[in-house]
Amino acid sequence: MLIERLTIHCLSIPFVQAFQHATKDRRSSDAIIVELHGGGVSGYGEALPREYVTGETESLLVSQLTDHVWPRLRGAVVDAAAPDVLEAIGALLDEALGAPEPAPARAPGVVAFHSLRCALELALVDAWLRLNRRGLAELLPPSTPAVAYSGVISSGSVERAAGLARKMLLGGLQQIKIKVGDEQDEQRVEAVRAVVGSGCSLRVDANGAWGEQQALRKLERLAALGVVSCEEPLGRAQQAALPRLVAASPIPIMVDESLVTAADARWLLEQRGCHAFNLRLNKLGGLLPCLRLARAASEHGVWCQLGSHVGETSVLAAAGRHLALHLGGLRFVEGSFGSLLLSQDIASPSIKFGHGGRGGGIGGPGLGASVVPARLAACTVRRWGLE
Repeated sequence: MLIERLTIHCLSIPFVQAFQHATKDRRSSDAIIVELHGGGVSGYGEALPREYVTGETESLLVSQLTDHVWPRLRGAVVDAAAPDVLEAIGALLDEALGAPEPAPARAPGVVAFHSLRCALELALVDAWLRLNRRGLAELLPPSTPAVAYSGVISSGSVERAAGLARKMLLGGLQQIKIKVGDEQDEQRVEAVRAVVGSGCSLRVDANGAWGEQQALRKLERLAALGVVSCEEPLGRAQQAALPRLVAASPIPIMVDESLVTAADARWLLEQRGCHAFNLRLNKLGGLLPCLRLARAASEHGVWCQLGSHVGETSVLAAAGRHLALHLGGLRFVEGSFGSLLLSQDIASPSIKFGHGGRGGGIGGPGLGASVVPARLAACTVRRWGLE
């Protein structure tokens, strides 16, 4: 497959309802769709640049792609008969994303251009699969017929949290994550627990809002409410304190923003800096990096969650579904909100979970969610075409 052209679509899709957490309030999706043309087909990938996670912004991602990556990627070939197409695409992207100087020298504050890598990997995989009339389930065969998705309750009033918990209970959800990081943390969790009862699994996500001693005090109180894990209590800047917190915490600690690079993973595993990894395609650079980190975590007795970013369209959600079904042993799975959150999805079918959070297999060519050009155009606010 010869890589011929590339189109960048920057989207704005209003949410059905706003989403809040300690780092950001969001009312719309700011996804970036990368459309790659080659061999007579188009493949689509998705990025959600998050400055507080990887250091990427929309403008940095676009400039990195147009000025540095596309000149190296244009005219490259993905072997139609590659024995392991994910590895072949990974090698191609490693070369295209490489640079004579470290990326932060051109873009201070960037941890890694992983949102960009994710979008390119998914677009290349989607195009290669469509060209060969295959689906992603052939590359990532499912090890389980279905996974159970979690509900997520954003920051906000205690009353709002309780109301959302009631809706999730009616939807049969048995796993809920609650955003924390303000003065109402315990009250919010107490209110949700009162609604859902003891049979529902609750976990919290602080998005790095606490200091070490504050985190320990919070975790002790949250443990009494039956919280089963805490995601990113300290934040990347306090990564060195994680081993101490892990040793003292009454609740398992999951890392998210503190886990971006392979070097982060090595340090966390060697120093026992977490009990769990939150794997996110967009944060870690796509399918192949997630597969590698899941394998490393398993070898060290660290369990995994497959997370998502708020505002994902069904392009990224479809890839996440395939990965979740393939890995099988994930403790928790997030995402697949589709049109439950987006006022309009750009792909068909809209990848969303059903009653009880159930998400089954996805058929069809490529990633399994086909972008509808008219919907994509309607949601695009900025566009670049590269040849």
